[in-house]
Parts: sequence; C-alpha cells; structure tokens
Amino acid sequence: MQANETHEKIIEVLKNKGPSLPIQIAKELSINSLFISAFLSELADEKRIRVSHLKVGGSPLYFLEGQEEKLEPYYKYLHPKEAETFLLLKKNKLLKDSEQEPAIRVALRSIRDFAVGFKKNEEIYWKYILIPENEIREILEPKETKKESKQKEKSKNISEPKPQETIISKKDIKNEFQNPLIISTKKTKKQKPKSEFVQRIINFLNQNNLKIIQEKDFKAKEYNCIVQIRSELGLIDFLTQAKNKKTISESDLKKLLSNAQKIPLPAFLLYTQEISKKAKEYLNKYSSILKVKKIE
Repeated sequence: MQANETHEKIIEVLKNKGPSLPIQIAKELSINSLFISAFLSELADEKRIRVSHLKVGGSPLYFLEGQEEKLEPYYKYLHPKEAETFLLLKKNKLLKDSEQEPAIRVALRSIRDFAVGFKKNEEIYWKYILIPENEIREILEPKETKKESKQKEKSKNISEPKPQETIISKKDIKNEFQNPLIISTKKTKKQKPKSEFVQRIINFLNQNNLKIIQEKDFKAKEYNCIVQIRSELGLIDFLTQAKNKKTISESDLKKLLSNAQKIPLPAFLLYTQEISKKAKEYLNKYSSILKVKKIE
C-alpha cells in the first residue's frame, strides 16, 4: 500500500469516526501500529490533520479541522483541576484572566484544546473554543439602546478609536503570567562533555545510516535522541535511547515507550549487555512499536 493511499484511508477513518487514537486507526485499517504513527506524523506535519494536547492513556487524539466539538467528551481525561476549569469556561463562555484564582489561571493555559486566549484593552481573556467571535463581542460590548446611541452621537464632536482586541498566542500569555505557585530554580546550564559511551553510540548510529534528527539529552551511560530510519514505507522516526546498563528491566522499556507514544513515535532501544525475562515479555507484547538492538 502506497503512502498517499494510506494517508487518504486515515483521513476517511477520521471523517467517519471523529477523534481517534493511533491504535484505533491501526485496527480499523489493519495496519501495524508502528507505521500508523509514522503516517500520522506526516499528515500532522502537512497540516491535514490536527493533534490534541490532551492525552488518553499517554497518547494524543487525531482529528480533522471542524471536529473540535467531538473532543468535548474526552475532557474527563484531563487533570481534575483542568477538567474543573473546562466546565467553568464552557458554562461561562468567557473568563477574565485577572479575576480567576491562580490554579484556574494555570489550568486555562494548559487546556489548549478548549481555551483560546486574547487581549482586549491590555486585559487577558479566555473564550471557549466553540463560542463564535460575534457572541464574545456581544458579551464584552453589550448593544446600546437606540435612544442611548442617538444621545451619544449628538454629544460626540470627534470619533473615538475602538478598544483594541488582539488574539495572542499561549506563549505570549505564559510570559506575562507569573504563576505564584512556582518557585523558579532556573540556572544557566554549561555544555557538558559527552562520555566515551555517548560518543560510541553516536558513531554507531552514523555508521549504520541511522540519522540523528534531534538530540534530546545525555548522561555518562545514557543517550536520548530521535533517529530517522529508512524502511519499505519510507522514512520513519524513532524515539531512541541507548543505555549502558548490566540488565535492561521491564520498567526501562515501559518508560521509553511511554515517552515515545506521547510524541507520538515508535521506540528504539540500544543496549550493551542483557534484557531481563520480564522485559523480554513486555518487548514481545509491544514489538510492533518497540524495537531493540544489542551493541556488541
């Protein structure tokens, strides 16, 4: 099956089913979950599908533009405070940021599937995503009666500028709001040297035509990155981890796969010695989206 054909089939599934998890789409099309994750990433990069910020079991939902309303039932998967904020915003349609308690203000910045922030007269407001702009305008600027309007027109000698209303990004809002519940511990990080093991892993990846497209972090005996691998279905990205550890445990694999699915990507582990019995059982269970390779 060609990549373009698979893309169209995924779009069709989302049209019929609405917001869906990768595993649901894979089952619907009888395609390996490993490849579905790659196809979904491609469609998201092309802006043909959208990816939710909320997670269901560690994985986001994929949906089409115009299906935002169908995300509502999934609010129950939000953190309790975020779910409370969702219900508050949906009920009120519009919330003024400065009038909310700190925990609600933090949550409003987190529920990005449901809250849209904007500025009006230097004040930050949040509107529920499904409320049309004209309804928000009526809430902020109630219509005057004809009599009041005429009286104002007579008293005006010059026209006055309208209040400025600007849609702003979540990034801008976060910069303005200083969360009183957080104690800043940010320090300037020095570039630490790579250990012999890390250098060995980087050389191994390069020598085996495994392209490092993003370096995450590294320690003396661990290296994390995103690697691009060429397959029969084209290029596929893997969240990759190399560990210099005597025995790879089940929890090591669980943590890696969980982090990969949050992106979402399949996972790839490079190890140097042994894998425990339970880890092997876990690997067999999730072999479609979790790969390992021993480095001699």
